[in-house]
This record gives sequence, C-alpha cells and structure tokens, in this order.
Amino acid sequence: MERMEWSLPLSGNDGERRDASRNRRLLLHAASTIVACSGVDSLTMDGVAREAGVGKGTVFRRFGSRAGLMQALADQTGRTFQEAFMFGPPPLGPGAPARERLRAFGAASIDRLEVDGRVVRAAGSPGGPDLAHPTQRLVRLHLIMLLREAGVQGDSELAAYQLAAFLDAGLLLHLSDDRGMPRARLVRAWNVLVDGLTD
Repeated sequence: MERMEWSLPLSGNDGERRDASRNRRLLLHAASTIVACSGVDSLTMDGVAREAGVGKGTVFRRFGSRAGLMQALADQTGRTFQEAFMFGPPPLGPGAPARERLRAFGAASIDRLEVDGRVVRAAGSPGGPDLAHPTQRLVRLHLIMLLREAGVQGDSELAAYQLAAFLDAGLLLHLSDDRGMPRARLVRAWNVLVDGLTD
C-alpha cells in the first residue's frame, strides 16, 4: 500500500502558513494533554487556549468550534494509529501473518478506547460513524487486504464492514462502560470473529 503523506505542503517563504501549522500542532497537543489528564468532558476552548498559552480567539480561528476541535483531535489520533498498522512493527504492522495482524488490529483498537475512543465518540455524528470518512474507508481497506491475505473466501468487503462495526468506538465504549465488559472479554470476542472468518 502506498504511503500517505499527512503533512501540509509548506513553501519555504510562506511564514504565515508555517505559523498556522505550528499553532495547529501546539493546540492539538494542548487538547490531547487535557483529554489524557482530565477526560473528554473537560475539554473546552478556554482550557485549550490556557494550556497552549494563546488567546481563545486563536483556537476559534483554527477550529471554529469545540466540535471542530474534537474532529481535528480525532483525525490526529486516527493518523497516529494508521501509521502504526500500516508501517509499524509486527504483529500490528507488516511482517506478521495476516491472521495475527487481524488479531493485533482488534486488540490495538480496543486498547485505544480509554482516551482515543472517547475522543472519536465525542467527535462522531449523532447517527453513528461516518462510513464515508477517509479514516473509516482506510480501516476497511486494511481489513479487506488482511482478509484476502488470510485466504478468506467469499465477500471480503462485507466481512470488513462487519469487523469494523465491532470496533466502532461508540459500541466498544457502551460495552466497556455501560455493560462493564473487561478488555479481555472484548479481545476474546474479536478473536472469535477473526477466527471464524479465517478458519
């Protein structure tokens, strides 16, 4: 799979765009720090401005609203995870058998719940995940590739949708928080799904 470049193109003389890119990184780092220390519900535009040492207007100009900030933060955490499963070490990254990579993908997705999952759920639309979002499409393409590598017969695209649905942040947080299901149980359930498809 071709490596995707996530950085914004900046010309050597474009100081304004360079400053904007720096401010974006600074603000997202501040937002990530607040979420990690105090949770998603504590994230406010005022708090991000204080943590980053900038005026509140800078946060609003960059993201427009708290919803815009949440979406940008969700996109950033998604890109970090994408780097791990596309280019990181095995078994999550390349180099392990497809079935092991599928198992590792589910376990890593479940491990992201505590912070990243809450950000993704908070940034999501009320009707559920945006299945047309580039992050969602990339996850399904990755799952399709691994299912085919594992020799799965049948409709690998629909199978990828089924697997991705299990890893929806809203569902996993419901199972974890509301139903009290521990991580180990969720990982076992994921492995049962993977094994059922790849046996």
